[in-house]
Amino acid sequence: MLARRLKELREQKWPRCVITQGQLAEALSARRSVSVASISSWESSTTPKPPPVHRLEAYATFFATERSVAGEPYQLLDVRQLTEEERAARGDLLAELTGLRTAATSEPVEAAAGSSNLLRFDDGKPITIVCSQLPDEMLKDFPYANVDDPDYVRLYTYADPDALLELYGHIRALNPGADVRYRLASELGSADYPAIHLISLGGVDWNVLTRDLLRRLRLPLRQEVRPEHSESGHFEINEGGEKKNFVPHLQEVNGKTILVDDVAHFYHGPSPFNSALTVTICNGMYGRGTLGAVRALTDPLFSRRNQAYIERRFAGRRSISILSRVSVVNGRPVAPDWTDPKVRLHEWSEEPL
Repeated sequence: MLARRLKELREQKWPRCVITQGQLAEALSARRSVSVASISSWESSTTPKPPPVHRLEAYATFFATERSVAGEPYQLLDVRQLTEEERAARGDLLAELTGLRTAATSEPVEAAAGSSNLLRFDDGKPITIVCSQLPDEMLKDFPYANVDDPDYVRLYTYADPDALLELYGHIRALNPGADVRYRLASELGSADYPAIHLISLGGVDWNVLTRDLLRRLRLPLRQEVRPEHSESGHFEINEGGEKKNFVPHLQEVNGKTILVDDVAHFYHGPSPFNSALTVTICNGMYGRGTLGAVRALTDPLFSRRNQAYIERRFAGRRSISILSRVSVVNGRPVAPDWTDPKVRLHEWSEEPL
């Protein structure tokens, strides 16, 4: 899929201008030399070789603006020369290409072929990943997040960009014909909710869509808002009048507070705005819990195992909810293994299990 997309960009991005492999190689060589043979190997339909990430960055920059082909020889502009609109286009394309590269190198698409997958939507309806924006106090001294700064990058204003990048590429790979987008929760209008498959990233602290969905869905689960950013909240389960809290595991190491384990929530079920469509929630008490919830179904090692577990455990059910622990090792979240009862903290479906 990555090879096909790269070839499509070269041949079809601008219909009036079909770019040859030689012309593209010359343009991309502005920073570091690249051969026609490399371009050919990246586009190969039989034995494709995924390009390194820095080459995808060059692709995203080149195809973000038609000014790249305004004259011959074609040129690779400096990112600082791009307009705000072109930078947004570059960010969208880079997220797509790096996601396809992840899919190509870890083979999640092949792993899912021939079986159901909660991240595959076969009805052709639009799919929108909804994120929250970082609070103003976190952005005020960060020039890249200032729209008036020449180096402004819109994605720097997003919470959970690592989870977004992981999920966006994976969903594009599983749904190649679908309209897949990502937006801030504040950008959604009332007409959007019943018209799209919604995927909400991040917890109730900043993501107003996650907060609203957890109120509307009949879950025995509640996520407690953290009073302060530096404080830890919790998930509360209330079943049969009995309440139980699940909190992240924090540890003091050399005077610093380290996240050892986070708590992650994954939900998938009918949309409360249109029962023919779905909502999916991936959230954690911290960002690495959110990424862990995403990686439960994107990780090359655990995704098939977790999907198979869902098919067994929730057979025939439209709604599923899994609360799990996410280990954090060397600062990075490990995808949860839902088949391990020590990892699963709580599971629920609207229909009795």
